[in-house]
Amino acid sequence: MSISIKQATADDASFLAQMILESSRAGKKDGLFDILFETDDDKVILEKLQMLTTTTAKSYCHYQNFLIAQINGTNVGTLCSYEPRIATKETFVAALKEINCGDEINKPLEVVYNCSFDTNKSRLMFDFMEELQGFLDVGVLKALMQKSLLTARLKGYRIAQAIVEIGSMEAELLYKKLGFEIVEKKECEEYREIFGRPGVMLMAIEF
Repeated sequence: MSISIKQATADDASFLAQMILESSRAGKKDGLFDILFETDDDKVILEKLQMLTTTTAKSYCHYQNFLIAQINGTNVGTLCSYEPRIATKETFVAALKEINCGDEINKPLEVVYNCSFDTNKSRLMFDFMEELQGFLDVGVLKALMQKSLLTARLKGYRIAQAIVEIGSMEAELLYKKLGFEIVEKKECEEYREIFGRPGVMLMAIEF
């Protein structure tokens, strides 16, 4: 089974939205975008996420940050890599405003940012590592990671990081399988109240 990796384009917005939503939920009922968009209607959330991947403000959710894995021409997985010095918190807020999100985003974003880490701007961040059911354990995520790390090295990066929720065992095990190690953990009561997880952990890999 041959896996090919391609750079995402604006035409991939629908698939990216699906992967972003699944990854953000990480096995729990509500993820960040369920809370930000204040709805449990998946159709509405996916429509907004599609728009978010193509905003003028290039947040970490922008399609240009994604690689897509394909098998026989079918999209089967994604991995987002972004530079925190470019895809800042302010850029993310600007992108959300572009898709007509209002002040309702302030509280959950405040909780997320308070329960986070001062990540080094000289390190690359990974997110939205996701693969379709039916394609698990066939090397999709490994192929995506290898391509991302190769590109990162060419840009001068030597350390990549990812933020994973404490209690998201599947995501933690996947990153560990790919060579990441836990660097730091942070527990926050407000985060638990909103997302049902005690907090987040910072994972990193040197390459």
